[in-house]
Amino acid sequence: MDTLFQSYPVGLKDVELKEGFWEEYGRLVREVVIPYQWEALNDRIPEAEKSYAIHNFKVAAGVAEGEFNGLVFQDSDLAKWLEAVGYSLSCNPDPQLEEWADEVIEYIEKAQQKDGYLNTFFTLKRPEEKWSNLLECHELYCAGHMMEAAVAYYNATGKRKLLDVMCRFADCIDEVFGEEEGKLHGYDGHEEIELALVKLYKATGEERYLNLSRYFIDERGKEPSFFIEEWEKRGKTAFWNPSDHNKPDTSYNQAHIPVREQTEAIGHAVRAVYLYSGMADIAALKKDEGLKKACKALWNNIVTRQMYITGGIGSTHIGEAFTFDYDLPNDTVYQETCASIGLFFFAHRMLLMEAEGSYGDVMERALYNSIISGMGFDGKSFFYVNPMEVWPEASEKNPDRKHVMPVRQKWYGCACCPPNLARLLLSLRQYIYTCSGNTLYTHLYIPSKAEVAVGENKITLEQNTGYPWDGGIRIKLGLEKEMKHTLSFRIPGWCRSFSLLVNGEALSCEGRTEKGFVSVSRLWKDEDEIVIQMDMPVEIIQSHPEVRANAGKVAITRGPLVYCLEEEDNGTNLSALSINTDTDFQVTAEASLMKGAVSLTGKGFRTKETGWENSLYQPYRKEEEETEIKAIPYFLWGNRKKGEMLVWMNHK
Repeated sequence: MDTLFQSYPVGLKDVELKEGFWEEYGRLVREVVIPYQWEALNDRIPEAEKSYAIHNFKVAAGVAEGEFNGLVFQDSDLAKWLEAVGYSLSCNPDPQLEEWADEVIEYIEKAQQKDGYLNTFFTLKRPEEKWSNLLECHELYCAGHMMEAAVAYYNATGKRKLLDVMCRFADCIDEVFGEEEGKLHGYDGHEEIELALVKLYKATGEERYLNLSRYFIDERGKEPSFFIEEWEKRGKTAFWNPSDHNKPDTSYNQAHIPVREQTEAIGHAVRAVYLYSGMADIAALKKDEGLKKACKALWNNIVTRQMYITGGIGSTHIGEAFTFDYDLPNDTVYQETCASIGLFFFAHRMLLMEAEGSYGDVMERALYNSIISGMGFDGKSFFYVNPMEVWPEASEKNPDRKHVMPVRQKWYGCACCPPNLARLLLSLRQYIYTCSGNTLYTHLYIPSKAEVAVGENKITLEQNTGYPWDGGIRIKLGLEKEMKHTLSFRIPGWCRSFSLLVNGEALSCEGRTEKGFVSVSRLWKDEDEIVIQMDMPVEIIQSHPEVRANAGKVAITRGPLVYCLEEEDNGTNLSALSINTDTDFQVTAEASLMKGAVSLTGKGFRTKETGWENSLYQPYRKEEEETEIKAIPYFLWGNRKKGEMLVWMNHK
């Protein structure tokens, strides 16, 4: 089935992470995050918001007394945790972890109804209202996440119990939804099932699941609006606010027009990129040029007009949504961890349709910045929102900034982000390499060893790098016999110059670089070695002039990393600082932050704050003093003391 793609990923079981930046993260997730989240899902973390996720399944399974608790989509938290467990077990067998997973899978199987339906909220609380509020109640969303969990757990362990449960549920959904008379001509309010059904199709070969995914995509946004008709049937009432009788805004759910006509990312950011990921899956598998064209238009709108420098999306906390082109506020930004993860998924699927390095650039930018900033280095604290600047007092006292947390939280009542982060980091191996015909692409620079089948032969590719702190990449080949092949390596958009050596011989890159990749085609031999050295200078970055929040401001980057200022290093009132754009930055090892981490120190100015004791406003006077400004990687902020943080800063 993978041959239907223009290119296909080198899978989880064929890639092993070696010691380095991402293996450390993987170890943290395996040893700390997953056990911690197991305790959280069982409501055993003191002073943390309760999850109720496992409690609900126990009650629905008839093995515990009680009632449904938590939010309507609570099942999905457990599903994402199970998916992360599957990825963990695929590379690190763990009997205790497998026992935990098998325990909850038993509850899930027992909670499933005879017709295949599975959702603890509707089973326990509102059984008569199933499929009556797809707009708000996340039935298909929860189903999709559990399908992804089932596929991951089956691929890792070979155990079919959860996979069979979800196949029965998919069959149930297929009986309920479709174009045929008597079926619901609807789709989900929170997209997710579209991409999940594709995974279920790949695991089982059942064509109906692929066709159902395509149905949900093609049905979306048709007139008359399914969501409006559904709302009218409910007596024009809303689930979250029954007193609200306003007509739903279908653009929030990307259902305002058919998806093939959409050119602007709009509405809830996570829903949007999950939908676009499903669209890209179908476009590739069905070779649907119209759908691919829509994906490209939406992609271009996001990355050229609505994406933060950190690879995050979602400008407003009201609806966790996109707003409009170039509206990228720093102090009230939402930039949910899940939205960055969804953008990463979308980018990877676009990569599978087109060998274009800019897709990998966005994967890298989101991964190293807005995604991993969502978890503290203790593995037990998390950000839902990833702001671009923080003033702790404003977070506490300004109602418009209540969502901006100055410190990571132990858990959330709506805890979609922590297990989402865990499942991505443990599945990272499948995003490094892809194959297309006679070409093997390297998209992410991560110490790893990959075994790739090429016809009847095999290539072993061993990658070593100090990335993201160093731009040197060394790749050694293992071959059973000599082989003519093309190896292509992404040259990131941030890289202004690089060198390429094969077996110590410098190669000219002229004529080898296209669409963000440098390619070498030759007869390869066992133990051949490729070395790429990318210059990684500190850069001062400015925004498009239409990004009004950044007018007169700059940001600092080095390689794939965005840097920020913290109060811990620069004192209070970071807004009084200005960076000297002509400064020569000092790059300094900061082992206390993280192994391999480097800080950047440069010259700047601080506006003097004397003489303001009895006045709020004064005639302008240029009074400032030279100072040293220190920046650390954005993803590491908030791991020390509570304090201010700033990405975009004034400059001189």
